[in-house]
Amino acid sequence: MSKTEEFLTKAEEEEIVEAIRTSEKNTSGEIRVHLEKSIGEMDIFDRAMEVFHMLKMDNTKQDNGVLIYVAVEDRNFVIYGDKGVNDVVPNDFWESTKDAIVAQFKQGKFKQGLIDGVLKAGDELQQHFPYKESDVNELSDKISKG
Repeated sequence: MSKTEEFLTKAEEEEIVEAIRTSEKNTSGEIRVHLEKSIGEMDIFDRAMEVFHMLKMDNTKQDNGVLIYVAVEDRNFVIYGDKGVNDVVPNDFWESTKDAIVAQFKQGKFKQGLIDGVLKAGDELQQHFPYKESDVNELSDKISKG
């Protein structure tokens, strides 16, 4: 079993997916979590941008996708938001969301860190991209792995 598979149990993954669904009920924004073993020699931000594109998160109608990318063995992560999100969130939003995740990760509470990050991102997306009757879930809520 790889470190990526050991990072979260199936039950923990389902709890994170449920947090994504809960967050997306109130917004047209899209949130994804992606886990990878390691980024190797690559810059983590560059890799997160690649994954964002690979998951077609840059194809949302309002450019309002948010990716939480985790390199498990590297013990590092990036929160990456599309242009529509970056244009409207407060300047300290990404840092405060990162801090919420880090606080849990430092205690070994990886599931809770990801849930806290997802819910915080969802709250912010709701303020700027509120849910409308015509909204459709454009992207999968499942955790992707690389």
